Formats: sequence, structure tokens, C-alpha cells
Amino acid sequence: MMQNGEASYLVATDVGGTCTDTIVFGSDGAIHIGKALSTPPDFETGVLNSIASAAGPMGMTLESLLARTHLFIHGTTVVDNAVLTRDGARTGLLTTAGFEDTLHVTRGAYGRWSGLTEERIKHPVKTDRAPALTPRDAVAGIPERVDCDGDVVLPLDEAAVERAVRFLTAEKGVEAIAVSFLWSFLNPDHERRVRDIIARVAPGAYVTLSSDIAPVPGEYERTSTAVINAYAGRITRSYLTSLQSQLAGKGYGGATMVMQGYGGLLPADEAADRAVGLIECGPAAGVIGARFLGDLMGDRDVIAADMGGTTFKVGVIQNGQLEYAREPMVDRFHYVAPKIEVVSIGSGGGSIVTVDPRTGLPMVGPRSAGARPGPICYGQGGEEPTLTDVMLMIGYMDPGQFLGGSITLDREKAERIFRETVAEPLGLPVEQAAIGIYRIASAQITDLIREITVERGLDPRDFVLHSFGGTCGMLAAAFGEELSVKRVVIPYTASVNCAFGLVSADIAHEYAVTLTLPADTPAERINALFAPLEEQARAQLAAEGVTGDRVRMEWSVDLRYSRQVHEVTTAVSAPTPLDGAGVARLVDDFEALYERKYGKGSAYREAGIEMTMFRLTARGLMPRPALPEEAEGAADATPALIGRRRIFDATGGAMAEGTIYDFTRLAPGMEVTGPAVIHTPITTIALHSGHHARMDRWRNIVVQYHA
Repeated sequence: MMQNGEASYLVATDVGGTCTDTIVFGSDGAIHIGKALSTPPDFETGVLNSIASAAGPMGMTLESLLARTHLFIHGTTVVDNAVLTRDGARTGLLTTAGFEDTLHVTRGAYGRWSGLTEERIKHPVKTDRAPALTPRDAVAGIPERVDCDGDVVLPLDEAAVERAVRFLTAEKGVEAIAVSFLWSFLNPDHERRVRDIIARVAPGAYVTLSSDIAPVPGEYERTSTAVINAYAGRITRSYLTSLQSQLAGKGYGGATMVMQGYGGLLPADEAADRAVGLIECGPAAGVIGARFLGDLMGDRDVIAADMGGTTFKVGVIQNGQLEYAREPMVDRFHYVAPKIEVVSIGSGGGSIVTVDPRTGLPMVGPRSAGARPGPICYGQGGEEPTLTDVMLMIGYMDPGQFLGGSITLDREKAERIFRETVAEPLGLPVEQAAIGIYRIASAQITDLIREITVERGLDPRDFVLHSFGGTCGMLAAAFGEELSVKRVVIPYTASVNCAFGLVSADIAHEYAVTLTLPADTPAERINALFAPLEEQARAQLAAEGVTGDRVRMEWSVDLRYSRQVHEVTTAVSAPTPLDGAGVARLVDDFEALYERKYGKGSAYREAGIEMTMFRLTARGLMPRPALPEEAEGAADATPALIGRRRIFDATGGAMAEGTIYDFTRLAPGMEVTGPAVIHTPITTIALHSGHHARMDRWRNIVVQYHA
């Protein structure tokens, strides 16, 4: 797309815990990258700073870039932050009379330890349920009842609703109200009438209906989802409204699309009312970006590892297919929404390094220094040593090369505080203590990846590891070798991979019908369930300007064996509408997927199979920017060599002289052998003895291991 004969741009920005990342694709094929520190609580400032940092090297101002931008795509942690910091709206809950304690009872005893670390679960007597986002005194029971067939057993008491709403807003000061009645997903009439009453009695309240946000069975999970959405919805709407206003004030006149945790995009106005869909949308975008790059490079089995300033996150792509979380959680709260499975630990560049006073053992995380005050070496006020400070002390980071030289790192201060708080309590020299911390961080990552591969019957040796994030490149070659992966890929867009994933995603809307049917249900009955969903989806996509061959309808069905509790969502691989052979194929696919998840021989058709939910994902295909390719040339990387210094060689287990390279001087085909460090403007790559790296034709660094 050109504007007045000039290149136009697609801009994608992802807000992380420490940095806000931007990637700019031009209609002329050029790629530009920007990065700036996140600016909580006013994240909009960090977004504009990040876009401006991309505009500068392009010879443009923020305003001139936005004026020529035809689409802005965004990923944000605003919902995660609201829940994790308990900074959402004061929220009330209206539920069916007699079921006021559902949210606080949670899912039985499981709620006592869900979301806790393995170490804390070892002591179940000391565990307790997380305090609900809605206090018990802000829950009101309403006389009404719908049965399991959707029939009204007890009419809605509208006078009781009005009294409850006045009580919650006037006496309890609630700003948001969640409504969750029994079986409302089969008959939402009562909830919708409550919404009308709230609009009349308390027009300023933010309202979430469980039948809108989570029209599925599961009384606790549905209620929890509605409460989370109400709790974070007001701040989400305010943030997205403010961001769009500030972008418009800087010259942007296009639409804003927002990433969802299931890997699709929604218009900002719609996303503002579905706050729960934004949970972990950044990590989801990272996995989408990994799949896009894997397809480009011919890698169908990928471990996507992302380590930024706050956490280490990992997802698995198997045969090109994404894995979705069976029981999504945010903090310790369950919710019902499709979400790409991404497992994380509190280990990132900003993770604070401490020595446990009780055991005398060193720990990395889970506390993080975040963007402010950040690591000590950033000079932003940080006074506690972090993993980033450790990387500086073992030679991986150059004080004058960080973020292209935009920040000069303070090694002296970082080393002094690390000595006082970590090395001396451990009785070790600074360098040896720093090496030990590096090994702990690497071991934590390796254990997490084994948890989602080996412990689920997957062999890491069958996978390629893609390393993303500003910190991951300094550890990936080491833990990749420990896992015996085929090879490690550090993409050109490594430090802004979540932003890259944003431009690899499509518009996507999710629809579902809950109904239990036997597996031998005639195809016509199943088609009749999907037909109105498709009609609704096509109308919604058309309203967003997506029609014709840009529309994709993806059917899937939740199936289970009779008397089982958990379902397996199975994609419909046969042509639709279905015929008898297509239904049989669906059942076969379910059993193959079941055995893949739970082990060969675990399928047992004789138990009977049920279909419990019929899902439609309606996609509006977005234009994919093409990654520019370059021909590979000579292997000699001498033109990119900028020096030598002592670095930690994980293979040799000690400090050694390493060669230092400037990524911007490398050309496709050039090769680097470890021990070495490659400095890029946005990340750092560490190689060890026996590691062989090559820049490929997309300017990715591909690491392989000598036998």
C-alpha cells in the first residue's frame, strides 16, 4: 500500500514488563525495529516512545511515521497488571440466590493450591484460597432460576435486582458489576434484563454478563471469568481509549487492532469489552510469530522460548499446531476463554538475585526490578542486583553497546552491590558467584522446558528452539545444548518477537454452542448448530471490512469419553458442512489427539463418546508482510569482528577469551564459532565452545553444536 507515491507502514507495538517493543513493516519491504522502557502506570507514553525509537533511524519523526501508517496493532499487559497488582475496579457480583459463595468456594480443595509453586504445594496445610477479586460483602443473591434445559423455573425478581444494584453502588462503592446466573448460557434472558436495570439505576457502572463473556458450563469458572472481566474491564477500556486518542493526536488516522490470548486480533472497541481476552496476549503473539517463522524456515516442531525483563515464557508448536491451555489461569484465578498455552516462571533479565537468609542459598526471581527502577547497571535507581547485572559481570554485555549505545551501563555500581548482597554472603568471589547465578537461571529454564516436553511425552531432540526476548539470547545456546535440540534460532526480530507475532496474526472471533450429543449424531444435526454461528460471524467480519476469500471458518468440537469430566477440543479436519464420513473422521481425530495427550492405548471407544461443545473460529485474513531475503555469501565473519574480552564459556565451565562481533556488520552466510558474543542493537547472543553460528538469508542467527 502506498500513500501519495510514498511507502506506507504497518506498525505493531507490544508492551512488556520492562520494555515496550515496536516493529514497523513498510510497503517497500523494509523492516524497522524500536524499543523503549515501559512506563507504568502510563503505558501509553512507553508506546509512543517505542514507535519514536523506530522512526528515528528511518529519518522520520513520530508524527510523520504515524501519518503514513495504515494499521496499528497492539499487545498489552494492562489486564495482567490489573489482576496481579489488584489495581482493578471495585467489583460487585449478582448471582442466583443461594449460590453467593460459589466464587469464594472455588473448585473445591483444588482452589487452595491452584496457581501456587511446587514448593508451596508441598505444604498443603499452609495453603489457602486466593482472596477473590470481589469481596464476599459485595456479592448479592437474586431470586431467579433457570434449569438445565434453559426453562425458567423461578422468574427474575426485578425489584430485588434494583435494590441490590443500589446497595452495591451506594453502600459498597462498586464501579463494575459482574452478573452470573445458573444455566444462563442456555437462556441469557435474565442476565440481559439485569443489564438493562443496571443501565437505568447505575449508568456509570461497567457491566459483564457471564452469558456474553463465557457462555459455557462450569458454574465457578464462568463466574470467575465474568468477575475478572468486570474487574479489569474499566481500566482496559480507559487505557485503549486513551491510547487511541494519543495516537490520533500524533497524526494516526487508521484502525487499532488488539491481540487476544487465543492468537487472534480484535478491533480496539470490541477488545475493550472483552478484557479477559487480553490476558497473556503478548506471549500468545510470541508463539504466533514463532510458528510464522518456523513455517518460513521449514520447522514444523518448535519450542518457542521468550525471556525478557520479567519472566521466561515457553510454548510448544507440534507439527505446526498450537497448544491451547486446558485450564487457563491469571494469578490464581481460573477463567474460561481460549488461550494459547504458554508456561512461565519469574526469571528474566530484571529478576532480582538474592540469598535466602534461612537457607543461605542463592535465588533468581521471582521478584523483578521491572522497568523502574530496573537493573542496577541501567542507572535508573535500581539498588538490588538482577540477572542483567550478572550478565554484565560475566562479560556478555558491553557497557557501551547496550541498546545500540543508547544507555551506558554502570558496571562498577552493579558489581559493588552484587558483592555486598550476594557474593560475600555466599563466601565467593564476585566472578564465581555471578557464574553460579547464571547456571541457576539456565537450570530453571531447562527444567521448565522439560516439564512441557519430556513430562508430556515429547522429545526435545525432535524440536528446533527459537529464542526470543532481550535476555534469552545470552542463555539459549547453553540450555539448548543441555536439551539436545536440533538447533537454536535467534531471529532477526528476537528482542521484539511478540511485536513480530502481532503482524503474523489474523482477525479472529470465537463463537460456541453448548449441547451434549452422542458421537453418532447425524451430520445434519451438527451442521444445523454451526450454520447460525457462521451467519453471525460473516456479518461481524463484513462490518470490519473483511469479506470474500479473506474469510476462513474453522470448526472444532469438544469431545470426551462418557462419564469423564475433561473434554478435548478437536479441530474438524473434514470438509464442511459435514457428512457421515466427516463425523467419523472427527471421532477418529479425537481419539488420536486423546492418545497424543494421555499416552498410547489410553483411548477407549467402548466407553462411549460425547460431543459437548461446538466451536467456531471465524478468521479475517490479514496481509502478511514478506520478510526480505538476501543471498548468502562468504563464511568469513572478520569484517564484523570488533574485539576480544573475557566471557563465561559454559562448555568449558570457566571464563575464557571470547571474540566479539557487531551484528550489524554481519552478512548472510557469515559464520561465528564460540566462545563469542554477538551484539545487536536490541539483544545479545552468547556462544560457547563447540557452538557454531551462521547468519541465514533472513538475517537470523542459527546455532548448531559440534558433535
